[in-house]
Amino acid sequence: MPRGKYKTKIGTVVSDKMDKTVVVDVVQIKKDPTYKKAVKRNTRFKAHDEKEECKVGDKVLLLETRPYSKTKRWRVSKILERGIQIEVEADAENAGGTSE
Repeated sequence: MPRGKYKTKIGTVVSDKMDKTVVVDVVQIKKDPTYKKAVKRNTRFKAHDEKEECKVGDKVLLLETRPYSKTKRWRVSKILERGIQIEVEADAENAGGTSE
C-alpha cells in the first residue's frame, strides 16, 4: 500500500480486551495559540488488530482505513516496539485477601 495516500499515527496500546480490537493512545504536542506553551493532547483510537498480536504497552503504527464499525476506523499496520509484560501470579494462601 502506498503510504502517502493514507493517514498514519504512532501510539501506545492501552487496552487489548476486545476481540480483534485494541485501544491506542496517541499523544500530540501542540503549541497553545494564546500562551505559546507546548501542551500535550491525548487521543484514544480504536484500531483493528486482525491477528490479535498487540499487547498493552506496545508501540504501534496505525493506518487509516475503511470503517470497521461505528467507532473503529484505524488498523494496526505494524508493531514498532514491544512493551514490558509483567506477570502477576495469585498466591493460593493469600487469595482471599485476609492475612491470619
